[in-house]
Amino acid sequence: MASHRLDVNKAGSTLVSFVCQKCHQPLKLDHSFIDLDDRIFSELKAPLQGSQNGQIDTTIDHPNDVSTETDDEPYLACEPAASRKVVPSPILQDSESGNGFTLLGETGQSHLGNIGHALKVHSELFDILSGESEVDHPLCEVSLSSGMPYLSQKAAGLELLEKLSAETEDAEETEDALDVELQQLKEEEDRLCAHLQAIENERKDIATAVEKEKDQTKQLEAEEKRMYQEYNEYKRQLLEYEEAQRSVDNQLKYAKAQIDKLKKTNVFNATFHIWHSGHFGTINNFRLGRLPSVPVDWNEINAGWGQTVLLLHSLCNKMNLNLERFKLVPFGNHSYIESLTDKSKELPLYGSGGFRFFWDTKFDQAMVAFLDCLQQFKEEVEKGNTGFCLPYKMDKGRIEDTSTGTSYSIKIQFNSEEQWTKALKFMLTNLKWGLAYVSSQFASK
Repeated sequence: MASHRLDVNKAGSTLVSFVCQKCHQPLKLDHSFIDLDDRIFSELKAPLQGSQNGQIDTTIDHPNDVSTETDDEPYLACEPAASRKVVPSPILQDSESGNGFTLLGETGQSHLGNIGHALKVHSELFDILSGESEVDHPLCEVSLSSGMPYLSQKAAGLELLEKLSAETEDAEETEDALDVELQQLKEEEDRLCAHLQAIENERKDIATAVEKEKDQTKQLEAEEKRMYQEYNEYKRQLLEYEEAQRSVDNQLKYAKAQIDKLKKTNVFNATFHIWHSGHFGTINNFRLGRLPSVPVDWNEINAGWGQTVLLLHSLCNKMNLNLERFKLVPFGNHSYIESLTDKSKELPLYGSGGFRFFWDTKFDQAMVAFLDCLQQFKEEVEKGNTGFCLPYKMDKGRIEDTSTGTSYSIKIQFNSEEQWTKALKFMLTNLKWGLAYVSSQFASK
């Protein structure tokens, strides 16, 4: 409801002042509101009554509409120092419009008619504005500015409500599509669940297979460990066998080297070393013969004769020579010769010295028989037409020096020690030559 009051000055003029519905301060209306006719009023009233959806234009310009009173006028709108509420007086009430107003001062009858018409027009205009909005009019500029956020928020709420209504209609239209999509999603979910179950079963199968593979892997690792242990044991045995084989090979090489050395070695030369020592012929360092100045012990002479008999016996065996008339019997320093014509007759090739020894003819017969055996060996060697011949001739117990033509007897009786010693030396020389021939001709046998 618009609040207003009438003021009558001393000159008899009357003023109508409206009060702001919010701050209750007096308002000064523009003079154009007084001259409103029916046509202008209808134009102002039409947009408010024809607004749709309850929306009104809340942007009101106030260039000349409502303004505060200036200092030269008696009343100010929204005076900062005069904030008060005006209570309508019961002096004068407009019964037609139902708007209460107050008449102040003395007034004439002619003025009351014009004031009533203005009040009716203004009150109706402000009631229309108040009816179309939630705000009571009139309002001053400051109150209207402070109320604008509320109106804007209200308008935004109406727009949001309209948008929500439209979205609700769209939601109803799309509900069926969403139901179809939901059904499809449920079917897809069922399919994915079945696929997931299949994958889970496959995973369990794979896990079971993996466990089996792990067990098999453990068995293989244990078997591999056992195999490596066996391999190491066999490797150790192989190294031992290789070491033993190398040892055997070295022994074999050494044996072969020794065999080669032995093959190249003349066994007769190694066994029977015939040489000379001054006037004496020696065999294995045993001297044969005696000199007045060098009385050789008979034990040495006997040992030398034993070596001589053994050498000739070995050479005959090497040549497979069977001697006639005599048989050589090597018996160390007691060797002798057997007569094949008289089995009981033994000719000793050893002596003991003394006076009786020099008159014993068996020793001389044994030496003559030995020289006969050597002659048979010489004849056997010369049968091969090899051009081999012994350096000294032998005949019936005598040895001849071919360089001088002098012959020496091998007997000790009726002979000097010097000649006997020289005859024994020549006999050993012939035997050495025979040894060399057999070694060269029968080395491979």
